[in-house]
Amino acid sequence: MTLSLRPMTAEQLQDWLLWCLEDYAQDRMRSGESAELARANSAADNAKYFPDGEPAEGHLVNELVADGEVVGFLWIGPESTARDGAWWVWDIGVHSQHRGQGFGRAAMLLAEAEAKRRGGKELGLHVFGFSTVARTLYDSLGYLPTSITMAKTLS
Repeated sequence: MTLSLRPMTAEQLQDWLLWCLEDYAQDRMRSGESAELARANSAADNAKYFPDGEPAEGHLVNELVADGEVVGFLWIGPESTARDGAWWVWDIGVHSQHRGQGFGRAAMLLAEAEAKRRGGKELGLHVFGFSTVARTLYDSLGYLPTSITMAKTLS
């Protein structure tokens, strides 16, 4: 398996943004936000990181391609805090029919190489608490928690 990054075309990017907007809102709802707040937060992030429907400066949105077939996507860019050399995995996904084949791990290694190539000194990410498979992958790649938010539903 050879995995590579391929920039999305303008049309692919617009389709992905529509999907991403709702997917991110759904993840926020699954993590406890109301539908209204989750959609507002998703829309605010979309406007911030994709002004005029284009990635903000320094942000890269790519398809993950394995042997000519699109198996997922990767969005990386500078961390929003503007710390020198701090890069961020803003979103990553492997399409369901391609999961469990090592593409997530390979994509993260590509993200690390691309960030480093562009002057990155560290690469961070956010992972939702319910995403245990992703958390296990990131742990195995040497990513360490830097902040943990916890909640308990009270009845």
